[in-house]
Amino acid sequence: MQLIATGLCTIPANEIIAFLKNYLSKESVDCIVVGLPKQMNNSDSESMVYIKPFLKLLAKHFPETKVDAYDERFTSKIAQQAILDGGVKKMDRREKSLVDMVSATIILQSYMQSKELRKF
Repeated sequence: MQLIATGLCTIPANEIIAFLKNYLSKESVDCIVVGLPKQMNNSDSESMVYIKPFLKLLAKHFPETKVDAYDERFTSKIAQQAILDGGVKKMDRREKSLVDMVSATIILQSYMQSKELRKF
């Protein structure tokens, strides 16, 4: 079976727990994947000060759901190029939420592919 990641929507940070509670009550989810911000030398980026508390918050609110963090390096660049290649109008390409959604989709697809490769 092959799976393809698709973006849902962009949620403001202060609404994510309520969104996930609603989403998880309706959908079967094996794992929540969170982008892991890394530097080129594989050390944590400055954004980790936000990610670590977020991971703890997810664990607190959804203890029954697995949470994995996955390397997100280069995803914004890849997303911007995919949006450009997709012919999205210049004004629409400026929308950060579009880049965020495409980046999240790339992270999830990469995560799923890495899990599939580990089976062999």
